[in-house]
Amino acid sequence: MLTAFSEELGIHRFTPMIHNPQDVSSARHRMANVSLVILCRSFDALTMGGIALFMPVIRKDLHMTFAQGGTLSAVTTLGYALMQIPAGYLADRFGAKRVFVIGALGTTILSFTFGMVTEYWQALLNQSLSGLFRAFLFAPGLALVVGWFPPEKRATAMGLHTLSGLSGNVVLDIVGPLLVGKFHWHFPFLTFSSIGIVAALVLLRFGHEPPASGQGRKVDIHDILQLFRLQLMWVCGGIQYIRLAVSQGIAFWLPSLLVEEKGLSLQVTGLIIALRAVLISPSNVLGGYASDRLKNPTLVISLSLMILMITTALLAVLNDFLLLVVVIALNSIFVQMYFGPLFAVPIEILGDRTAGTSTGVSNLFANVGSLTVTYFLGVLKDATGSFLPGYFAVAMLCVVGLGLTALLTRIRSATLAQSGSNQIKDVLGPS
Repeated sequence: MLTAFSEELGIHRFTPMIHNPQDVSSARHRMANVSLVILCRSFDALTMGGIALFMPVIRKDLHMTFAQGGTLSAVTTLGYALMQIPAGYLADRFGAKRVFVIGALGTTILSFTFGMVTEYWQALLNQSLSGLFRAFLFAPGLALVVGWFPPEKRATAMGLHTLSGLSGNVVLDIVGPLLVGKFHWHFPFLTFSSIGIVAALVLLRFGHEPPASGQGRKVDIHDILQLFRLQLMWVCGGIQYIRLAVSQGIAFWLPSLLVEEKGLSLQVTGLIIALRAVLISPSNVLGGYASDRLKNPTLVISLSLMILMITTALLAVLNDFLLLVVVIALNSIFVQMYFGPLFAVPIEILGDRTAGTSTGVSNLFANVGSLTVTYFLGVLKDATGSFLPGYFAVAMLCVVGLGLTALLTRIRSATLAQSGSNQIKDVLGPS
């Protein structure tokens, strides 16, 4: 049935990305364009990462409860989630670059204005708008990076794309606490976002669409509806829900856990969060590379979820500093290792023409998970006085994810076997 739907969508699996040898196919041209996208994406993490890192200070300054702190993440994620499919659709139909630039300018301007808020309602309104523009960065940004690579390196390219936000977090986590200590928590937002606005304008002037963009029939609303009829998309969506629920739930509340319950200073916490970002960065590329090399994305997904189940539960109960740092490091290595493999599976089976739209559908599920679980952790903290129940609940989500991954393995194997395409065999090898 999946094959029939793929044919109905007009999808041609593994359409080679044809590069113009005189221009856009050059390695230098690819590096320049990918670097510009990664630079702009690095500022996307500024507001969310900054709010999470500085939450103990922001919460006291704006007189917020933990639940209200959680709403700053929730409202951003709500708008972000609702705009995922429209953003992917617009990227597929009108080109990823122009959609991405709109998102880059919108998010950096709102990051700048967040540095001027003085009351909770202002922060809430700012983050509500920020989520809408952030959606224009993800699927279009992924398409801008992946479009410069051949299909057999797709998962690796997706891992490379995630370096952007993580690299921004490393700088913020190290420099941010120093700026807060010398000035105020407003200052990092004003400073870094100003650079981000300039970077977005540079991309607008000098950036190019990837060579694969615009090939084939344009997507329409019918194509989006067809995606929701595929079991593949629902299973991948369930795993995506868990992926970002675990990732963002930990990322948003880990600084508060370390400061409020483990007794660490903001400066030490910033260094630990920076270490976390440093470890996440290569793991994204490593996970994508392993998936491409082994031709087995679900193996990478299963291993990651198993490690996350154990380490997430340990985060809440460990008090020894060294053991806590080791567990955070191990958790960090695997928390996004399966990002590329998971996003690559729908594109692997459905093709490149709807890559932006299918990515938007997947990320819609992911951000519903981020929204609900991040807010839920704040509510549980207020109700119980501890992060332990929430972290245990997140660990149990990983168990559910393992079951869904087993189902995804069967769907993928059956679909590829049913197609019987020599082209698929050449690209994927034995699954």
